[in-house]
Amino acid sequence: MRILPTPVRLLLLVLTLLLAAYPLFGAALFGEQHDFYLQKLTSIMIIAIVALSLDLLVGISGMVSLAQAAFFGIAGYTLVLVAPEYEALSIWIALPVCLGVSALAALVMGLLIIRTSGIFFIMATIAFSQMLFYLFHDASFAGGSDGAYLFMKPDVSIAGVQLLDLEKRSTLFYVALASLVGVFLLLRTFLRAPFGQVLLGIKENESRVRAMGYNPLFYKLAAFVIAGTLAGYAGMLSATQYGFVSPSQVGWELSAHVLVMVILGGMGSLFGAILGAFAFEGLHAGFAALTPHWELLMGLVVIGMVLLLPRGIAGLLLQLSERKRVKSAATPLAGAQPKEAAQ
Repeated sequence: MRILPTPVRLLLLVLTLLLAAYPLFGAALFGEQHDFYLQKLTSIMIIAIVALSLDLLVGISGMVSLAQAAFFGIAGYTLVLVAPEYEALSIWIALPVCLGVSALAALVMGLLIIRTSGIFFIMATIAFSQMLFYLFHDASFAGGSDGAYLFMKPDVSIAGVQLLDLEKRSTLFYVALASLVGVFLLLRTFLRAPFGQVLLGIKENESRVRAMGYNPLFYKLAAFVIAGTLAGYAGMLSATQYGFVSPSQVGWELSAHVLVMVILGGMGSLFGAILGAFAFEGLHAGFAALTPHWELLMGLVVIGMVLLLPRGIAGLLLQLSERKRVKSAATPLAGAQPKEAAQ
């Protein structure tokens, strides 16, 4: 994966700094609605992590999956079911358990469906998602259709010394922001390594990668497990934020929304998945204020993006950056022509 152009990196840095500064100026800017927007931004950053995990599959590995919500929901349910009812569960227990269960679920699902491709792969991921949806929807231990509640957020402390108070909304906001930046940088580093280069090669030409001595199934399965684990981490953060999980968080509809985020942002760019998540939620809020049938308007936007900007928001930014670079490189040459002519 190539290094991002300087203008794009500066833009992402500025947007990140503005986002990080929101708790400092949000109250003065929005007044009583500050807490609502703080919660909303936190949830967008959490779902952006899911979008990043899906971009690893769709944009990098060429596997269109509608099962990311399954791992998202599994981790949330795991946190709720493992946590004591009236006592805060240690984060050092909650984190490895939630990630481990998500990774195991992704491994089992991947082993069963990784040999399929195209529409068969998509249908298999939908089938598994719906199986899990009905499992949690009908299971009394998981609260059934009413969902389940987390009464106390995980405790982040070492030797009795509290490091973070997740009960504070601003603290959870910064945890979500740090997690989003960390996952993005981790995946960028991962894709620049040989393992990530093989994944990119599998997307372009799987037969050639196999001819070079690599086993595409192993790499695709590894990517599937990594993506499922990251989605599970986001699910744990979501359950921590709202203290509630429901079967709707496991169904394939949420995965479809995340896929739209990736399409809006631009597949295969990673940072586009983040921009797509913010764009999707912004459009959702605007369309929902206009009509209860906001999905229709969102569908029209997606169709327009596919036709006019097939590389999404990220592709547009990269294209504008490239035009600027070419124009800057051509300017000195244009100025040198009159001098050569005079000679």
